[in-house]
Amino acid sequence: MASKAEKTRKRILDAAASVLSQRGYAGMRLGEVAEVAGVQAPAIYYHFASRDELVEEVMWSGAHAVRLHVEDAVAALPDDTGPLDRIMTAVDAHLRYELEISDYATASIRNARHVPEALRDRPAAEESLYSRCWRDLFDDAKKEGTIRDDLDATTFRMLLLGSLNWVVEWWRPEVRPLDEVIAVAQDMVRRTVTS
Repeated sequence: MASKAEKTRKRILDAAASVLSQRGYAGMRLGEVAEVAGVQAPAIYYHFASRDELVEEVMWSGAHAVRLHVEDAVAALPDDTGPLDRIMTAVDAHLRYELEISDYATASIRNARHVPEALRDRPAAEESLYSRCWRDLFDDAKKEGTIRDDLDATTFRMLLLGSLNWVVEWWRPEVRPLDEVIAVAQDMVRRTVTS
């Protein structure tokens, strides 16, 4: 069972993820984070040495959590699931996580290029692991012959991740259902990678 301090720290992180995902790095104020977390502003400094340490933790947590979520979704598939279906599952899991499940992922994606350079190293290392996960999915599909021979899979993979991440900037659930966005993204992948 988590201690009171651990629960408070988690509330602060959750609040920071929410505020950071909505306001961005420049607009995030610790007073608002404290208000959302239901703590006094000085309590934040008991758990985090600075605003930037809090932001870095949110950014890393977002990158880490989306990677684990996608890896778990793919790992849960039956062993005989084909490589293209594994990629489709990864697309679905990525979009659902960043748009419905986690403010951390949204905060991490939206602020990746807006935080100071010093705050990028730890999240970037996690993003590199996530990129490797996608590379492995595409390599498996290429080895099995599921992907067109003439496709530059590395470039397509980078374009795909960029477009999946950009969805946080324009998607509104009241305008377009998430299932529709996922279906279009999967169709885009399918039509591009197969002959």
